[in-house]
Amino acid sequence: MIHYFIAAIQYSLTAFMLISLCYGAAACLGIPGARKRLDTGAAAGALFALTLAVLRRTTAINRGMVNTPVLMVSIIAALCLIPLVWGVGASRFPRAHAALFRWSGALFAGTLAASSMPSLFLLPSEFILAGQSVFSTEFLLKSTGALGGASLALLLGLALFRSVRNRRKAVLRTAFTLMAAANLASQAAAVFQFLMARRVIPLIRGLFRLVMAAVNHEAVFRYACIIAALILPGALLAGALSRSAPQGGNPAETRKMRAALLRDRRRGALAIGGLALALASLTALNAWDRREVTLSPAEPMTVAGEEIIIPLERVEDGRLHRFAWNAQGGVEVRFIVIKKNAAAYGVGLDACDICGSTGYYERRDEVICRLCDVVMNKSTIGFKGGCNPVPLAYTVRQGAMIVQIGDLEREKSRFH
Repeated sequence: MIHYFIAAIQYSLTAFMLISLCYGAAACLGIPGARKRLDTGAAAGALFALTLAVLRRTTAINRGMVNTPVLMVSIIAALCLIPLVWGVGASRFPRAHAALFRWSGALFAGTLAASSMPSLFLLPSEFILAGQSVFSTEFLLKSTGALGGASLALLLGLALFRSVRNRRKAVLRTAFTLMAAANLASQAAAVFQFLMARRVIPLIRGLFRLVMAAVNHEAVFRYACIIAALILPGALLAGALSRSAPQGGNPAETRKMRAALLRDRRRGALAIGGLALALASLTALNAWDRREVTLSPAEPMTVAGEEIIIPLERVEDGRLHRFAWNAQGGVEVRFIVIKKNAAAYGVGLDACDICGSTGYYERRDEVICRLCDVVMNKSTIGFKGGCNPVPLAYTVRQGAMIVQIGDLEREKSRFH
C-alpha cells in the first residue's frame, strides 16, 4: 500500500502542481480565454497518456521515442511561458501576449499530463502481475494506496491554485519560475540522455557527466519543486496572520473580513501540511519502504551425481525454503520450494523474468518479490507469468524431491 502511495505521488505531483499554477497564473494575470485552452490541453494530454499506457501494456513500444518529443515540446512551452508569466510584452502587445500565453500554457499543461500520467495509469496493472484477484484484500490495499497518492497530488494542486488567486503577482511569478525551472532541468536531462544514447548529439565527456548526474539525482528536482511550491501557501498564511479585521465600522464587513482571514489561514496551513507530507513521503517514507530485505540463508541439501535430493518432510510445513547450487564459474544459482497444498509443491528459481535475481522472501505467510513488493499467489508458483518465480522442473521419488543439476546450470546466466 505504502509503495503505491509513494509511486502515485512521484508520477503525478509535479505535473498536477504546475498545471494548477498555469490556471492560477491565467486567473491572476487576467488572460482572457486561457482557462478554456488549458482545459483542452490538459484533457488532450490525459487522453494521450491513457492511449500510451494501453500501448505500453499491450505492445512493445519504445518509450524513449515517444517521450522525448513530448518532453522537448514541454521544454519549449516552459521557456515561452516563464517570461509571459513575468509580463514580458504584456504592456506593448497585450493581444499577442494573451494569445501566446494561451497556446504555450495549453501545450505545457498537455505535455505535462502526457509525460507523467502513463505511469500513473499503469499502476493498477502491477497489482495483478502475479495472478492476484481484483477482489483480494491485497489488491484493495494497493488500490487504496495508489488512489490516496494521486488524490493527495490533486488536492495539493487545487490548494496551490487557491493560494494563487487574488494574491501578489510577484509571489506567483517567483514560485512558478522556480518550479518550472526545476522540472525543466529534469526533462532536459532525460532528453539529452536519449539523444546521446542514439548518437544524435556527440558524446562529450563533460556534458555526459552532467546529464548522468542529473538523471541519477532526478528526485532532487522533485524535492526542489515541492520546496518552491511552499512559497505560495507560505505567503498566504503569513499575510493572513499579519492582518486583522478592522475594529468598528460595519459589523457585517468585519465578520466577512474575519471569515476571509480564517479561511486563508486554514488554506495556507493545510497546503503547507500537505506539501510537507508529500515531501516526507518521497524521502523518509520512501527510504523506509525501500529498506533492504535480507534473504534467508540457503538450507543444506544432498547432492548425488547429477541430482539434488531434498527430503519431502523438510518442506512439508508450507513455508518458503531456499536452496543454492554453486554452478560452474562460481555462480550461485538459488531456487525456492514451498508446499502449496496437500498434493502440490511450488518449485522455481529465486528469480523472475521481470525483476531478475533479486529473490523472494516471506512476510506474514506471504511470498513477496524483494524488488517490486508484489505478493505471489502461492497457487501460481511453479507456473510462468508475471512476477512468478521462473519454473524449475522436479520429480518426486521415494519420499524425496529431485532437482536436476543440469537444469540449474542452464539458468546460471540469470544470477550473474
